[in-house]
Amino acid sequence: MANVDVTRIAGNIGAMNALNSLQYINNQLAIHQTRLATGKAINSAADDPSGYSLATTFDVRNQGLGTALGAIGDAQNLMSSMEGGLTQIQTILVQMQNKALQAQSGTIGADERQAINDQLNAFSSEINDIVSQTQWNGTNLLSGSGGAGSTTSMNFLTGPDSGSAGITSFSFVAGSGSGAQITANQGFQATAASGATGLGLDSGSLSVANLQSGSAATSISNALSIVKQGLSQIGAFEARLQFKSDALTVQQTNTEAAYNRIMNANMAQEQVDATKFQILQQTATAMLAQANTSPQFLLSLFK
Repeated sequence: MANVDVTRIAGNIGAMNALNSLQYINNQLAIHQTRLATGKAINSAADDPSGYSLATTFDVRNQGLGTALGAIGDAQNLMSSMEGGLTQIQTILVQMQNKALQAQSGTIGADERQAINDQLNAFSSEINDIVSQTQWNGTNLLSGSGGAGSTTSMNFLTGPDSGSAGITSFSFVAGSGSGAQITANQGFQATAASGATGLGLDSGSLSVANLQSGSAATSISNALSIVKQGLSQIGAFEARLQFKSDALTVQQTNTEAAYNRIMNANMAQEQVDATKFQILQQTATAMLAQANTSPQFLLSLFK
């Protein structure tokens, strides 16, 4: 700060020093008032270039995590639709199995077996209707001819990263062992559709003769095993989606916290600083006024 020489009135150094201080105080007060108004510690890249760049990185990541969480929610809803369709099919198959077992009894006559046959064929048609109605955005989920019910996997966005790192696939996977029933391109129609395996419950397998011999009950039992395996695989994938959702939620919270620490203002501290500079503004203004009038004492030398 320049030294003040009050005997040289052509240049009022004291007033200039006071004015410079007042301008600095006004600038600082404006910064804190802007932060209080916006709630942000960094309002432009010029405020803190490195902090602004880092905060932007966190913000991009945070938004990507939010997008992935939304996509996982959609995937969970889709899987719930699949599960609901298969659960209904399973309920029908249990009733069909009970009817088929009843038809083996010697107390059942030909007319009763025919009635059971008619009922089973009606149940079989209902299974086909459920499969055709279980859709998501125009995609058949259980048909086995495209979509999740086939060897073509459905890809779900489950992460904020581009490429395969953010994608999780689902398809019905053929099992192994003596109890495995799921096959490639598995469909869940009672009667196999084009390009699908189906449950093998056509009118022939449910004939009166097969009802009496017990082979119809065996066919229904095999179909029930297929559906139970499908439900098991859906349940496992739904659990996986939930784990991913929980993990991404934690990541999003931590990322938001990092962004908040860098980008957002400490409102209590900003209020304290703004009050301080408001007081300094008043004192600096008073000192500027005093510095402007101080050279007047030299007039006494001319009396």
